[in-house]
Amino acid sequence: MILVGKTDVSFVQEGVAEYAKRLSHYVKFEMAVINPPKMSAKSSPEDVKRKEGELIMRFLEKEKTSGGGGVRVVLCDEQGLQLRSVELAQRIQGLMNQSLKTLILIVGGAYGFSQDVYAEADSKLAFSRMTFSHQMIRVLIVEQLYRAFSILNNEPYHNE
Repeated sequence: MILVGKTDVSFVQEGVAEYAKRLSHYVKFEMAVINPPKMSAKSSPEDVKRKEGELIMRFLEKEKTSGGGGVRVVLCDEQGLQLRSVELAQRIQGLMNQSLKTLILIVGGAYGFSQDVYAEADSKLAFSRMTFSHQMIRVLIVEQLYRAFSILNNEPYHNE
């Protein structure tokens, strides 16, 4: 998972750490934090997205070259597809059935993504129609990934 900006809220850090630990029982899970570029007060949202996009694209290029193929990029975006937890689990299973090696979820900064990042993405996923801070969504994403794997393994975490 690629994250723009640090998490500085302790309860968010604890939640992410807890679900990342649980998730590591199923898959190799890594988080890469990209420090947002220094911007002036006069920087426009487009400038911010462009500069953050350049950093994201550099990271993606590195991942795609070292990953040896089998890489999918999913943007966490409010305009993305909304899925139920079971549907997310089914999609993850489908990707694994296709021998996907690396799934990269990206959480952008406050203004979203640059056009270059949108063009590089294979899909977009919305976790709600509501807007969440870029810190809070981190806990939700990692928890939903853990939930998806618990569903796939017929474990009792998810109730339906």
